[in-house]
Amino acid sequence: MSSVAATADSAGHDHDHGHHAHVDDHLALLKAVPFWSTDHKVIGIQFLLTTLVMMMVGGALALGVRWQLAFPWENMPIIGAFFPASAGGQVTPEFYTMLFTMHATVMIFLVIIPVLAGAFGNFLIPLMIGADDMAFPLLNALSFWVMLPAIFFFGMSFVWNDGWGPNAGPGAGWTSYPALSAIKAAAPGSGWAQFWWLMGVTCVGFSSMMGSINYMTTIINMRAPGMTLLRMPLTIWGMFITAVLQAFALPVLTAAGFMLVADRTLGTCFFIPSGLVVNNAAPTVGGGQTLLWQHLFWFYSHPAVYIMVLPAMGMVSDMLACMSRKPIFGYKPMVYSLAAIAGLGFIVWGHHMFISGMNPALGMTFMISTIMIALPSAVKVFNWIGTIWGGKPEFNVIFLNCVAFVSMFIVGGLSGIFMAAVPVDIYIHDTYFIVAHFHYVLFGSTLFAVFGAIHFWYPKMFGRFMSEGWGKLHFFLTFIGFNGTFFPMHLLGVAGMPRRYADPYLYPYLEHLLPLNQFMTVSAAVMGFAQFILIGNFIFSLFSSRKAGRNPWNANGLEWHAPSPPGHGNFDIPAVVYRGPYEYSSPEHDSDYWPQAEVPKPVVEHESETTPKIAPA
Repeated sequence: MSSVAATADSAGHDHDHGHHAHVDDHLALLKAVPFWSTDHKVIGIQFLLTTLVMMMVGGALALGVRWQLAFPWENMPIIGAFFPASAGGQVTPEFYTMLFTMHATVMIFLVIIPVLAGAFGNFLIPLMIGADDMAFPLLNALSFWVMLPAIFFFGMSFVWNDGWGPNAGPGAGWTSYPALSAIKAAAPGSGWAQFWWLMGVTCVGFSSMMGSINYMTTIINMRAPGMTLLRMPLTIWGMFITAVLQAFALPVLTAAGFMLVADRTLGTCFFIPSGLVVNNAAPTVGGGQTLLWQHLFWFYSHPAVYIMVLPAMGMVSDMLACMSRKPIFGYKPMVYSLAAIAGLGFIVWGHHMFISGMNPALGMTFMISTIMIALPSAVKVFNWIGTIWGGKPEFNVIFLNCVAFVSMFIVGGLSGIFMAAVPVDIYIHDTYFIVAHFHYVLFGSTLFAVFGAIHFWYPKMFGRFMSEGWGKLHFFLTFIGFNGTFFPMHLLGVAGMPRRYADPYLYPYLEHLLPLNQFMTVSAAVMGFAQFILIGNFIFSLFSSRKAGRNPWNANGLEWHAPSPPGHGNFDIPAVVYRGPYEYSSPEHDSDYWPQAEVPKPVVEHESETTPKIAPA
């Protein structure tokens, strides 16, 4: 029986047919990364490498936040003096607001969204549906290169506000609520730094919209012969539904961003109310509504939560089925639950605004619709467990990361039920209970899925395996550090510790929480430095690891029908689909995997021995 371990044939004998889709140099895709390319695989790797670098930047900002909460007003060792907004290495209140603003900005807009839809979406969609490339290669290339101005603008917001100096960096949070973000005199970071921030978010929006159009068109129009919608892998379903979410939600945020820029530069009053006094300046003249920004922002940003998790759900489904050697449990319910989560995601944005003075009837509506999201989410959780149950799982780093994804998603989902209830949310709103919840959903779920996906598709990208031993060390350190950092935040939230306070210990009722915050900061440091293991493993495996063949995991998807790494055009053997992607351990096949593109054997009807033979006349 086959296993997911690489066989001798898959490791060394590809049986390639000498065609444009075969690549002899396993670094060919990597060598094209610094240059303009319309090849979807190169663009995917460009996104992947960029997001890995940004992940380290976002993690460094997070450690700055944790340092202040654990050791308030003490100088940061080594790196503190390099921050222009710190006072000799000490975190100032203004610098603290910049740290948590830019940490969330970098991790959401420059890491999680682009690594899922940008990196894996670009690399996998044409390969998994049997296409040569994306529908619009030029638009696809632009979707990456527009991200570079976004990084530049966010970088400018770090260092330029009203000139170079200690007041640089936006401080309105990643949500940028007016009036902090709309009035230049509202806070030290509300000047040019906030403008650069808005420009960066706009560029990210354009990048996402270009990708969304491309993904929908490619998946609808360019599937291989035999690839019906219900033969598509769940990764593709996750990417497709994510693209639909982006297409409908992004225009709202883009319009809101332009309105906010107009308020700041043209004198409009979309979000600025009349009679508002800021820093003893003259009262504002206007008639805008600050709550309007919250409605527009969260109408995009709550679906954005699912933009950041639906592709991960699809990828984990494919990896779990392969590593468990079992068909995915309940394929159609998994597809329908993805669509249900996305649909409900458009009618729940108001739960972010329960304490804004909402009509109780409207609050009840948002509460019930939010709780209803637990139903399709539970379908997915039980189906993942059903996929593992009774299988023959290979306890490698891919499987471990997938199980971590499911486990952390359960914890994040259960804490979300608390926040969906209006009476509970009124108490825990803007406490560390909220911080714990969204880190379990967005980091604990999404990034564990990404870590598993990097190991799973790395052989297809570069024709080599990543180190299993270093991968497990990275996993265990990250898993332990993550839970040591974020699970205690539930306790902080229940104790009433508010988020975004540079020194919460000014309040006597929070003083006893300092030791717990110090423990969390040590855990965060362990988790942060563990990511250097991932980066090192990624780099050194390019040169010193075992070679991988066409199908090293004995998987069924069409991407494993192509060479490793695929050349231009992807497939050296035409891709034709004969079955679904989850035919593992089928009694109708000799091995425990049955690739989608494997040609069925002809059925031979054997003549019965008891059938009388009729002599010719």
